[in-house]
Parts: sequence; C-alpha cells; structure tokens
Amino acid sequence: MAESKKIAHAKGLYLEGIRDGNAQEALDKHTGARYTQHSTGVGDGKEGFIKFFRLFLERNPVRDIQIIRAIEDGSNVFLHVYQNLNDGEAQWVTADLFDTDDQGRMIEHWDVIAPYESANPAGRTMIDGPTEVQDLDKTDANKAHIETFMQEVLVGRRFERVPEFISTETYLQHTPNMKDGIQGLVEHVEEFKKQGIEPKYHKVHKIIGQGNFGVGFSHVQRGQSHFAVFDIFRVEKGKIVEHWDVEEKILAPEEWNNSGKF
Repeated sequence: MAESKKIAHAKGLYLEGIRDGNAQEALDKHTGARYTQHSTGVGDGKEGFIKFFRLFLERNPVRDIQIIRAIEDGSNVFLHVYQNLNDGEAQWVTADLFDTDDQGRMIEHWDVIAPYESANPAGRTMIDGPTEVQDLDKTDANKAHIETFMQEVLVGRRFERVPEFISTETYLQHTPNMKDGIQGLVEHVEEFKKQGIEPKYHKVHKIIGQGNFGVGFSHVQRGQSHFAVFDIFRVEKGKIVEHWDVEEKILAPEEWNNSGKF
C-alpha cells in the first residue's frame, strides 16, 4: 500500500526533525499554520517544539528512531515508535497521534511515552508483531468492534462480554508482564486487584482505525494515579486477536507546559 501524504508528513517530522536533528527544517516542511501540543513536557506551538528538542538533541547525540506502525483515519495519523538513545542508554516506546490540515501537514499532537521493557511471559515485546495494514474493506466494521469493546467492557466494566470481542482461540499480548489469551488478561486484572489498583477506564477520548488495526486513546486510573493510555488492537475475522499498549502517568497540572494530555 502506497504511503499517504499525511503519513509521510508525520514520519518526516519524526525522522527528519528528531532522528536526523533538523528540527526547524522539519517543522517548516511538515507542519501547518499552527502546531498545538499535548505532550505535557513540551511547550505549545512550533516555538515549544524547537525549545524542547534543541536540548533533547544535545543530550542525545546518538538517536536510533524507528517507525514501527503507521495508520491513518480521516485527518488523523497514528505512529507507533521505538527510540534507542545513546547506544542503549535509554530506550522508549512512543505512541503519537496527529491531526492534519487539508494539505496533510501536522497541526496538533498527542503522545504517550513509556520505557521499553524486555519480552513478557508470552515472549513478545512492546513493538514486535505484524505491521502491515490489511483488510481495508473492513475498516468501518473493525473500528466499530473496537469502539464497542472499549465502551462496553473497559469503560462500562461488563467483563462478561469479553468473549464477544476478543478471540477465545488467539489473543497475542504485547503488554509487559502479561500472558497471552483471555486468561492472561484476567490474571493481569486480578493481580492489580490484589494490589488495590484495579484499572478503571474513565473515558476513551479518541478511536481511530484503518483496516485490521485500531487505536484507542484513553484516560485510565489505577489507585490514586491517572494515566494516558494508547491501546493498539489487531482484528481478524471479526475478533480482536492481538494487543499492544503504551501508557504514561499524567502529571499534576502545575507541571504541564501546555493545556494537557487530552
């Protein structure tokens, strides 16, 4: 499948601006008239981007940045990214959501970043697995399936409905410390319950999908802590068969450099 103009601009901002260190040139080429920022460590606008990444580039002269997955839905683009900084000094997984203008250039950005962790009990990492977008004719059905799952099961907490949405035969898991299958999901939630921090999905702010992939961006609470979470799903034959996620703790508002995560 040929890469769209929107995805090319999103990748260009990341790879040319951050990986290759050409922040100003990438902004001029790949962003629109505004650049509204929701990554709370970064100031709003193009000025905030330049200020943050000037120091980032100085701190991290060696940058291996790989775009693992890219999907688009209407004006939105989603990227699933791996970052290895200074030859392994730090490794991160980032989930980035962009809105675009009518030229396909980036005008708004949300993200979640988490430390890269080694393989989970299923032997999978936070980024491996299928990357190719398939089944474009099933986009609407798959996106609706994921949206209903998130609203009914994750927000509505109707866990008895899980088998309606997740395959009972194949459920490949990439979440750290989590096993495959519905039973792995149950055990994961039960472990949180024992610790008194059972996850509560307060709101799904955005759902986008393309073909066999769908992404939900949500506000989740565990105990007294609140998180911004991207859940990435792969659908096959009408059921969810694979899952990745990236989560980041939401800082107190006085620590934000813009209007906040959502």
